[in-house]
Amino acid sequence: MLKILRKNLKKSWLFVLLIIVFLVIQAVSDLNLPDFTSKIVNVGIQQKGVESAIPKVVTKSTLDKVLILSNEDELIKNSYTLISKNNLSEKEYKSITKKYRETVNIESYKLNNHISKENKEKLSNEFTKSLIILSSVQNEEQFEMIKQSIISGQVLEKNEMTEIPESIKEQSAIIYVQNEYKTLGVNLDKLQITYILESGLKMLGVALISMFAAIIITFLSAKIAATVGRELREKVYNKVLSFSSSEYSKFGSSSLITRNTNDVQQIQNLIPMLFRVIVYAPLMGVGAFIKLLTNSQNSMAWIIGVGIFAIITIIGTLFIIAMPKFKKLQDLIDKINSVSREILSGIPVIRAFNKEKYEENKFDIANTDLTKTNIFVNRVMSFMMPILMLIMNLINIMIIWEGSKGVDAGIMQVGNVMTFMQYAMHVVISFLFISMLSIILPRAAVSAKRINDVLETEVSIKDNKNLKKFDSNKKGLVEFRNVSFKYPDADSELLTDIDFIAKPGEVTAIIGSTGSGKSTVVNLLPRFYDVTGGEILIDGVNIKEVSQKDLRDVIGFVPQKGVLFSGTIESNIKYSDENMSDEQMVQAAEIAQAAEFINSKTDKYQSEISQGGTNVSGGQKQRLSIARAIAKNPEIFVFDDSFSALDFKTDLKLRTELEKVTKDKTVIIVAQRINTIMNAEQIIVLDEGKIVGKGTHEQLLKNNEVYKQIALSQLSQEELDA
Repeated sequence: MLKILRKNLKKSWLFVLLIIVFLVIQAVSDLNLPDFTSKIVNVGIQQKGVESAIPKVVTKSTLDKVLILSNEDELIKNSYTLISKNNLSEKEYKSITKKYRETVNIESYKLNNHISKENKEKLSNEFTKSLIILSSVQNEEQFEMIKQSIISGQVLEKNEMTEIPESIKEQSAIIYVQNEYKTLGVNLDKLQITYILESGLKMLGVALISMFAAIIITFLSAKIAATVGRELREKVYNKVLSFSSSEYSKFGSSSLITRNTNDVQQIQNLIPMLFRVIVYAPLMGVGAFIKLLTNSQNSMAWIIGVGIFAIITIIGTLFIIAMPKFKKLQDLIDKINSVSREILSGIPVIRAFNKEKYEENKFDIANTDLTKTNIFVNRVMSFMMPILMLIMNLINIMIIWEGSKGVDAGIMQVGNVMTFMQYAMHVVISFLFISMLSIILPRAAVSAKRINDVLETEVSIKDNKNLKKFDSNKKGLVEFRNVSFKYPDADSELLTDIDFIAKPGEVTAIIGSTGSGKSTVVNLLPRFYDVTGGEILIDGVNIKEVSQKDLRDVIGFVPQKGVLFSGTIESNIKYSDENMSDEQMVQAAEIAQAAEFINSKTDKYQSEISQGGTNVSGGQKQRLSIARAIAKNPEIFVFDDSFSALDFKTDLKLRTELEKVTKDKTVIIVAQRINTIMNAEQIIVLDEGKIVGKGTHEQLLKNNEVYKQIALSQLSQEELDA
């Protein structure tokens, strides 16, 4: 899995980097949103917009009393400036007197700007302690008594307080600040609404940043996933094109199609989720957990621990149950593809033998197996989301239960409980992302292995490092020297001691009974398979010592089964060279006896050919395949039983015309019919993978019993003697 992703994400490294950056931005934004909720509830609603126990503006009388009660006299004095036209700029003076209207009539001080964080903490402690004492004082006489007691040392030290919860202390101090602001002419209702609106707008801004980042992440992830999918499909496709017949047989066409479609799709579906799980989920989970631990309400952190343990247990259990089924799922998709291809390609035979019901049952078995496995996996995974949602809701209930007791006891504020709940959900949601990955990852991991199996398969037929070129003085000379061959999984050799020479300007025919190895001999020539013994030479060079491209460039191969590609008649004939002239194409069609039926079509050479050539007859398909090889104009023509679908008249015409263009070419024909090869300069007779006869038609009739029996099975004695 990692190997495939690492290789295929290299080209998209810039997009990957951008995704990581935007994921960090989104995570930071999402982690800051609960703080805004807390501020809106605690400060905006409960504290009427007063943020701190440190008053921004304070009357001289209150400040003097605080100085008496405080241990940080110098710090407080240095932190405040008298509000007057002499001490402040005109702009600053107007701004303060507009908001705090009574500062014009009441001698007051304003808090200085740019106070350090450390000094702010000290000021907060001193004002909280002092304002709590002042809030309990009923009149000036009572304050004078406290003042005298402090001077005489008869009360507690100034920085000692009774055991009051911190939140209660701050609330009491803030209430005093609110009253102070009222005295100075501040509209607290307006202050409250302004604070809520400002905090709400900031919260909305952060939410918009998060949303924008999420949109960019989704777009880039989809682009990367699509790119990786394209790259994988291209690599698998190119790799399959390099396969020899043995590798192709090892995997099977159905499995290769599944690997290049469904398996690639599983990887493509994983990628967008993977970025969120690797980057976003840890950032959110760890960030939210740190926020929880540093929160004043960290006494409830045990609730998150219990929830995480429950989630991990559930995910692990479901993963163990479902994992074996994911591999089976991909194998079953292979199976249903195989059955479908077999049925579709064999429809004429199925109908001819009235086996529709049998094939329906075969498909139904494959389909039912896939359905049952899919249902099992989906049922197992369907338990995950409801259980995880139940855990999330139970966590919420436990937080509300514990938090309500804290609020009732005065040690916790409502906003803090809400914030704790939101951070807890962030932690749980991070594990939810992991749980969703656990659904996709196992199947994607199986798919990645299946794709890797294709990409890492060692191709048995490949070019040598030091390549040679064909000898231009021996154009078309083909030599088989003691060639033997056996299939990779076979126990015995199919071909033994195949030894003959096919010369330019001559026709070499190969004939034999079914299963004698005729097609295998000619399939060795373009290296569809490699010989296991002996060697094959073209133009005096071993075919293993030249590139496969150069080798196949000199061969015009017409396979036993005519294969056409979707497109037009023109595109099929010009398959070897799309820039081929129309004259060359028409000439090839005329030689192959295909021109007559082509010209009878409305669009002639532009007539559409459906996939596999299903809209033309077997004979027409074979003639177009022959025309394609002729149009290539190679040194060597190989016809692997390519005239079997032609009637005798067309066969004769085609061979007569073919002789005109192949008079200086090497022609190798595999045939079943004696009529096709009677005039060949050399006929090779095969029997059970061995050459049992070699010569002309006349020579073999006299000297070779195998050839004579084949000939007598097709022609009468009188026809042979004629």
